[in-house]
Amino acid sequence: MNLFLSRQSCLPATIAMILGLSACSDPQKNNQENTQENKQKSNITAEAFINDAENRLSQLSIEQNRAEWIYNNFITYDTAQLAAKVGEERTATSVRLATQAAQYDQTSLSDKDKRKLNILRSSLVLPAPLDPSKNAELAQLNAELNGLYGKGKYCLKDGQCLTQPELSVIMAESKDPALLLEVWQGWREIAKPMRPLFEKEVALANEGANDLGYKDLSELWRSQYDMKPEDFSKELDNLWTQVKPLYDSLHCYVRGELNEEYGDTIAPANGPIPAHLLGNMWAQSWGNIYDTVAPADADPGYDITQLLRNQNYTEIQMVEQAENFFSSLGFAPLPDTFWERSLFTQPEDRDVVCHASAWDLDDLDDIRIKMCIQKDADDFITIHHELGHNYYQRAYKEQPFIFKNSANDGFHEAIGDTVALSITPSYLQQIGLLDTVPDASKDIGLLLKQALDKVAFLPFGLMIDQWRWKVFSGEIPPEEYNQSWWELREKYQGVKAPVERNETDFDPGAKYHVPANVPYTRYFLAHILQFQFHQALCEMTQNTGPIHRCSIYGNKEAGAKLNTMLEMGQSQPWPKALAVVTGSQKMDANAVLDYFAPLQVWLNEQNKQANRQCGW
Repeated sequence: MNLFLSRQSCLPATIAMILGLSACSDPQKNNQENTQENKQKSNITAEAFINDAENRLSQLSIEQNRAEWIYNNFITYDTAQLAAKVGEERTATSVRLATQAAQYDQTSLSDKDKRKLNILRSSLVLPAPLDPSKNAELAQLNAELNGLYGKGKYCLKDGQCLTQPELSVIMAESKDPALLLEVWQGWREIAKPMRPLFEKEVALANEGANDLGYKDLSELWRSQYDMKPEDFSKELDNLWTQVKPLYDSLHCYVRGELNEEYGDTIAPANGPIPAHLLGNMWAQSWGNIYDTVAPADADPGYDITQLLRNQNYTEIQMVEQAENFFSSLGFAPLPDTFWERSLFTQPEDRDVVCHASAWDLDDLDDIRIKMCIQKDADDFITIHHELGHNYYQRAYKEQPFIFKNSANDGFHEAIGDTVALSITPSYLQQIGLLDTVPDASKDIGLLLKQALDKVAFLPFGLMIDQWRWKVFSGEIPPEEYNQSWWELREKYQGVKAPVERNETDFDPGAKYHVPANVPYTRYFLAHILQFQFHQALCEMTQNTGPIHRCSIYGNKEAGAKLNTMLEMGQSQPWPKALAVVTGSQKMDANAVLDYFAPLQVWLNEQNKQANRQCGW
């Protein structure tokens, strides 16, 4: 029954009681009861909204995952349009739900529902404006940027046209500085057309962030870590301050060794290191130059790439071995559909996005990886990394949709890398790849090789989003995109472009995560968290040796502890998830320093003996 009463209407107390309405004989009591009733209705409405939002987003997630999977595996105009269309719908829905989520009074909601509303509001990476035409434009820009990267090739002077993975093999294996420079410059040509598209994309995404109540996209991205954006920035600064002395020692040593290899003209003894000499297309990890910079007596005693070739490992066997590691910790085998539906090798008949990625298509059990596997040490480790995503995805499948994610995005990246830290000589011996475990005299070589990948990556992992956040906030204007990129690379990494660059270039676009709009701070966090996780899990194995020699392979107690954290998904703030494994609610880089402590002593001794002037 509907009763339409004017503000002056009154009902006798008895009638009011029968109808469940308030009498007007006690205005104060009436207001209190109305307020309480409105709160109850608001709560019911909020709960209904959350349930509806989860159902809608879950459905759209599956549709988008399938469209994106097809597009990534069959790059054509039509698949790009299909992916853009469903992406447009997902973005529009997410923006609408995020806007609505911000309007609810959370005072009387449960902590669970408060968390869901906050995640709904802040979890967008590329929020579109509320204007449907601008939403469509943003989706199209995103698809075009992905396509430019995915179809990118460079044709060498001999006429051979190569994809990014093929070019990366040259960067990893060649010692010819002229060829390295050609490949380095050539790949960056694919990024030049991205520049105007990226500029438009930033403007639209900033407008979308404004519609959600954020100052800009930078504030939105930094608000996703269970703390204020400015506090998160300080947290990153603190972690970098902890590890910077170790990085500085490594940089000084590597620069000196490259100078001895190439001479002053190509590799100066002082200042930043030319980016094309570090064995990687983006100079983000330096493990491929180990043979160049390692001293004669620091040979680790084995080469995983060579071990794989000696055993005639196929791409599938590499994945099977990574699965075996997780199985040894007590995790269930991967489903048959994983093997039927994943992409393991680069097809010869079509363009695909070769960048390694892990997929969860139905938010349940349809987990897959997509990568063009090279039979080398890097991809052996990368496979462990990608499967870490898959096992995490499956672990939290029973959570409500909004909580089907990692505690923070750094956790998702850290899990597989935590397992990869257990790819020690003893583990390689256990699985039959290595006959004899090298003695402790080989540890400096092992640690140096690890540091060239892990420690060298830290400033790169930090600076990409430092650049993007400044772009999003307007501190870096479009006319300074490239200049500021290299200024930050020099500031954090001590790395410089090997040839002059200008604003006709768009070197950030040559890194997949920029055109694909994948936040990158997660990788910096992962490189801190993996050592925290590894140290804590190794304590469960009763490890008595150096932490860098510990492997958790086969330890089901460690696996159970890890799985407990994974099953939480994003249902709790990340400090609580961190404490499940480590016992601490604080991210701390001391585990990195402990792991590499013997190496840092050695590096400092080498730099001192060679009378090197460190810094840049």
